Amino acid sequence: MRWLVTGGAGYIGAHVVTALGESGVESVVVDDLSTGRAARLPLGVPLVRADVRDSTTMRELFRRYRPDGVIHLAARKDVAESTAHPLRYYQDNLDGLRSVLAAVAATGTPSVLFSSSAAVYGTPPRSPVTELDRTAPENAYGRTKLIGEWMLRDAAASAGFGWCALRYFNVAGAGAPHLRDTGGTNLVPRLLQAAARGIPATVYGDDYPTPDGTAVRDYVHVADIADAHVSAALALRHREIHDEILNIGRGEGASVLQMIDAVAAALGHPLPYVTEPRRAGDPAAVVASPARIRELLGWRARHDLDDIVTSAAAQPVPETQAA
Repeated sequence: MRWLVTGGAGYIGAHVVTALGESGVESVVVDDLSTGRAARLPLGVPLVRADVRDSTTMRELFRRYRPDGVIHLAARKDVAESTAHPLRYYQDNLDGLRSVLAAVAATGTPSVLFSSSAAVYGTPPRSPVTELDRTAPENAYGRTKLIGEWMLRDAAASAGFGWCALRYFNVAGAGAPHLRDTGGTNLVPRLLQAAARGIPATVYGDDYPTPDGTAVRDYVHVADIADAHVSAALALRHREIHDEILNIGRGEGASVLQMIDAVAAALGHPLPYVTEPRRAGDPAAVVASPARIRELLGWRARHDLDDIVTSAAAQPVPETQAA
């Protein structure tokens, strides 16, 4: 069995490719390496450096490799950036998906696994949020993911492939040192980078309607995210699922201040912080109900918050990254 993985040299993508290999599934990675790193990939995994928005190249790759399915992770994902530059997000995220779906339809590829996001929910009216709850994204990033789900559903109805959209909640942690998150946008690496540089971390907003005033998220270990991809890919290939949207989360929320305390405990010293105003497009609280993915795939998160923070804190942090 062979799957094509777009964005497979990225933080999440490389964990997915590693987990696929450990399950006996071959991967071919397509990545432009704008944020991905070839060194993250297991030995022997083919890497094609290409822009997924290039429809001609994507059709050629699908015809050359004839994958059993595609896992589409390639996308921009910074909420603040999407608010400042929304058209860049609509162009990159949606043109990339359109190109991939056109190649799928042209080559008769039977399965598509799409990287969606909890950002499609916005601020849910209840917690935990289920896949049947309303979608009301509050930023351009979340809107591109929701539109992506619509595109996926419509393309599948026309071309006849099976699909599944995985709505990630907040991904953190690391499965190995070379797979760590080296970006400066996610909370845990930002906290670790601040600690490494000896400067206060930044808390964006302390006036949310949450117990301590800071934003609450459902943090899930990246290794659990990768395992969910393997389970979903195999279920799609064996036609055990066909048209599905699934949450991937632990079903437990943690605030920014709780995460600061958890990182401080992992490091063994206090982590000072300063408070800035809320960032545009950031919801107050988003926590998953993982009941549906547990029912269909038997998946549940194996790692708790301590595992997530400890695995991330154990990795060397690039001092050049901004906190």
